[in-house]
Amino acid sequence: MFLMIGNIIILLLVLVMAVLGLRYYTHMLQLSSYQFQGYFRFLRSIPRNLVAHGAFLLTVICTLIADANGIRVLLLSFVVMMALYVFLLISYLPKPAKKKFVVTDRVKRLFITYVVIALIFLVVGALISGIPAISAVLFMALLPLVPALANLINKPIENRINQYFIDDAKRMLREHENLRIIGITGSFGKTSVKYYLTTLLSEGFSVLMTPESYNTPMGIVRTIREHLKPTHEIFVCEMGARHLHDIKEITDIVHPDDGIVTSIGYQHLETFHSLENIISTKYELLDAVDEKEKAEGKKEGKHLKFVNGDNEIIRANMKYKDAITYGLNDGNDYQAKDIRVNSQGTTFTVTSPSGETSEYTTKLVGRHNVENIVGAIAAANSLGISMSKLKIAVRRLQSVPHRLELNKHGNVSILDDAYNSNPNGAKVALETLSLFKDQVKILVTPGMVELGEKEDEYNKEFGRQAAEVCDYIILVGEKNSASIKAGALEKGFDPERLFVKNTLSEATALMYEIDAGREKVILLENDLPDNYK
Repeated sequence: MFLMIGNIIILLLVLVMAVLGLRYYTHMLQLSSYQFQGYFRFLRSIPRNLVAHGAFLLTVICTLIADANGIRVLLLSFVVMMALYVFLLISYLPKPAKKKFVVTDRVKRLFITYVVIALIFLVVGALISGIPAISAVLFMALLPLVPALANLINKPIENRINQYFIDDAKRMLREHENLRIIGITGSFGKTSVKYYLTTLLSEGFSVLMTPESYNTPMGIVRTIREHLKPTHEIFVCEMGARHLHDIKEITDIVHPDDGIVTSIGYQHLETFHSLENIISTKYELLDAVDEKEKAEGKKEGKHLKFVNGDNEIIRANMKYKDAITYGLNDGNDYQAKDIRVNSQGTTFTVTSPSGETSEYTTKLVGRHNVENIVGAIAAANSLGISMSKLKIAVRRLQSVPHRLELNKHGNVSILDDAYNSNPNGAKVALETLSLFKDQVKILVTPGMVELGEKEDEYNKEFGRQAAEVCDYIILVGEKNSASIKAGALEKGFDPERLFVKNTLSEATALMYEIDAGREKVILLENDLPDNYK
């Protein structure tokens, strides 16, 4: 009787831990886009939890091999296991998340698989030892690995489901014969160009764009299946990539008529492994445009390719002679010049390949915004909208959320560039911050991630650049603080004006306290999701 009650109590404790722990780890798996590499990178970032689970497993093993009469050993093991249990339970209690856990159908299927795995543990343990509680405790000890195992088991099912949705999206595109599809990719700038181009094309066409950051194959498929209507004439499709051939996976679904490469830079090196792989993957979009042109029989002007001619890597690796270039430098087919910035925004002129010049005004500020707007003008004008007609649309352009979005709160201006960060984007953000001449300039950042072996090097350089622009620097978290701090101090930045905070909320409180009462501009550069520790 006593043994049965003990088993029930242990099973209930394990059930509580399993529910909370699996919810926590499934959320991290979801934030890692269900990719094993991202999930295991996250696990490596929480050594205390892994050590606690390992100690739990070791304690269980020691208990099993201990002499049956070793009461002291059993009592000591019980105390250790309960201490570890409480520590882990507290760490898995739900906390406010930057990106909330979404219980999708895929998550529901994962939890069904968790139950099956747990039952197998219990049955096998009962058959071998006759004590179900032992296998339940072993299951709890191995908890961080369960989501990865379930994800692996479910992969064929998920692939089958995804393929059904992909085939359905392909069918819808085939039936929409007159739809023109414009693909946009790049290491940075692609989301901004997508928003700007959609606004400009709406002057003459009915346009559908992928919303927010729906730039993965299944995000694009979902957009097509849920939002594409017979009245749409153009589909502006943002294409994201973290691995080699990710763009080709998307182009094989949508078969773009036109392509825009906004930039190529050192981003996601952790998964791309080399710049050559990044270049190859980004250019898969323009390769797909060429393939479609060949498949249909080449027609002049039928399929268009656009590239940012100011981007050094694109210029050094230009292999498309018929690509239309845009930018601020001389030699581009669409060139912006005479850029003037004032309190109302930015004014500039654009010259087209025909020699026509028009002046544009936008409330947006920063060289990068002008560059991205010129890319949108180049595509819209090439598709038949006159340069003069685009003036009103350019004036209407809004900041893209969390991409150097300028917000004012009294005497505080916030430059929100929190979506993500890369070496070029961080440099551009600091250049934009430097445009504010009379305010106190504050940088708040956790640094840049997913840069592989070069992560410390790039964050150190980021610190050097920040030292030349900022009055104060607030670093968030431990991951990259040392590198950024070293770079800033190397440039002679005052250590009394550099702070390291554990959380964004602590950093936010400090940034409002600094020089309270004075006008200041605060750059929020990057905001790491919860799966980055």
